[in-house]
Amino acid sequence: MSNVNETGRFFSIPISRRDLFKLAGVTAAGMLLSGAEDTHAEAAKKSAATMIYAGKEIPILYDVDVCVCGGGPSGTAAAVNSARKGAKTVLIERSIALGGLGVIGCVYPFMDPHAPNSDTPYLTELKTRLRSYGIEPFDGVTQQTWHNPETLAFIHDEMCEESGVNILYETVVVDSITKKDKISAAIVQTIAGLAAIKAKTFIDATGDAYLSRISGVDYERGYEKTGNNQPLSFRFEMGGIDMEKLYQYVVVELKEDWCKSDLPYFEIAEAMHRKQRYKLEEFMARGVETGELTQEEAEYMQAYAIIGKSGVMSCNFPEIPVKFKSTDPIEYSKAVTYGRKMMRNMANYLIRHLPGFEKAYISREAAMLGARESWRIKGKYYLVEDDYHNQSRFVDAVCRTAWFIDAHGEKVSEKLPKGGYYEIPYRSLITDKISNLIVAGRCISASFILQASMRIQPTCISIGEAAGIAAAYGLKNNIAANQIDWAKIPASQRSYTSAG
Repeated sequence: MSNVNETGRFFSIPISRRDLFKLAGVTAAGMLLSGAEDTHAEAAKKSAATMIYAGKEIPILYDVDVCVCGGGPSGTAAAVNSARKGAKTVLIERSIALGGLGVIGCVYPFMDPHAPNSDTPYLTELKTRLRSYGIEPFDGVTQQTWHNPETLAFIHDEMCEESGVNILYETVVVDSITKKDKISAAIVQTIAGLAAIKAKTFIDATGDAYLSRISGVDYERGYEKTGNNQPLSFRFEMGGIDMEKLYQYVVVELKEDWCKSDLPYFEIAEAMHRKQRYKLEEFMARGVETGELTQEEAEYMQAYAIIGKSGVMSCNFPEIPVKFKSTDPIEYSKAVTYGRKMMRNMANYLIRHLPGFEKAYISREAAMLGARESWRIKGKYYLVEDDYHNQSRFVDAVCRTAWFIDAHGEKVSEKLPKGGYYEIPYRSLITDKISNLIVAGRCISASFILQASMRIQPTCISIGEAAGIAAAYGLKNNIAANQIDWAKIPASQRSYTSAG
């Protein structure tokens, strides 16, 4: 059973329900579940600390201003910025580390948006904090943000603690209590069982638009033309690499100049059937010829040195065949097993044949598959490919990006001209269906092709930053989240102002 501490937060203590009611001076009130036929249970507060859900009494762990679901790059940014603006905030994370794919998914480094002045304040601060821990994020050439996953996870914890964000680790959203156009509570599975989080505003940063979908928001998934999702990846790290020997072979002997940065910022890559020709394509093709690799395994290989981890590279492979959908629980689960076999086979091939990998080994597997795309909401503004090519500008823009359309398996388009970019409007983060919901990250309102451009981590971070600012602003000024006019928020309080 749960009780309330002096700050209004809930914590578990060994006390009976009878004693709890005596201590709190309250008696239980009867509760009735709604007769609605949909899956959204209707419930009302039974006491200061519990409620009835699906016929069971469950604790209300928090009753706050803002509840952020998902502690990835976007969700963490949203929670920190919401709390900094004075909103009591809870951040729900299904693992035991914040940062999502950038930390537990081994997606490293952050790609560069290629848009001038695209760094919003929170993103700038993240890079400053990395430097304070001895991780210089820039190599001076690629403009990618090279980080260290363990350091980044610690920084996320640090920023949440400083701003007063309450984190719930090992907690998964399973349902919402939704009435008409408003969410009153998120039902979560914790280490202790089912519980509820009540909030005035919710931010869906689950990456899969999960809170939105269970609350009745319209959505879509996959490519509109084929129904396919972008292929999943199963990233991992390899240690014991002789980086000098690898660099000598790839850069000096093979004369690969695709990645122009030098050690310790070093990257190797190959991707068959693309315009870019890589020196390592022949190396991977030989594996197919000898039967050591399948064609699927040889199609795509990429690895990055990790700053602060000597002799370790983050491996952006295998790319799991597109037949395994990121939106089908059975196929997703099969993809884990299939991908792990691919990972082992590819790692063994590198160990046998790639100079510098002779003593290498798999040192870490990602704790989640890399989903480039899954579900996307249909919001007030639906971003499409023309917005990319036309370099669209919006009065309510929350950030800008110029990352190319990178839809693996479908379309990899030309880049925008130097200095070009398009903007992402606040209206793509909100819907007409739910008034107190903001969506952040890769599942905002956009077509499959456009999403392939805006999905990179820096852009998602900036979207989350804006979502947190908007949530706090709306509550302070008594404006529903989906009625906020981003352009009317004082410029000094915004993270981004459109220049167009």
